[in-house]
Amino acid sequence: MAPGPLTRGQRLRQLANVLNASTPLGLVLAGLARTRTVRGPHGLIVATGYRWRLPVAGAFTVGNVVIFRTDTDTALTSRVLLGHEERHSTQYAWCAGLPFLLFYFAAAAWSAARYGDPASGNPFERHAGLEAGGYMDPRHRHGRRHRHE
Repeated sequence: MAPGPLTRGQRLRQLANVLNASTPLGLVLAGLARTRTVRGPHGLIVATGYRWRLPVAGAFTVGNVVIFRTDTDTALTSRVLLGHEERHSTQYAWCAGLPFLLFYFAAAAWSAARYGDPASGNPFERHAGLEAGGYMDPRHRHGRRHRHE
């Protein structure tokens, strides 16, 4: 997925995430983790080759920086996952940057306590698309079970 012209909303998100310090933090993290960064679609920066133990996710976002464990080609062709992470980038902008992390982790803790995993009840993950992010939506899991029985 090649970078192209940005919409007004994408440019606004990009500017907001620079001004709220979340994208600079993402770039520092990507640099410290010795990832390779490239321009991605929709104003995102894609960092690949992440090897640190935490977080355990295959990809995560800090501002407009999407950090992948995979190689660049795999990351740039993962359109569904990139779309999911792009929604998290927008959430950073709406939450004024770094406060998003507090809100997100509180929601993940509540979800883990209530549903046994950090994503199912997390409104940030639900809004970004559970299945697009590689999570199982428990509502669909139950529906599938009943259809196959």
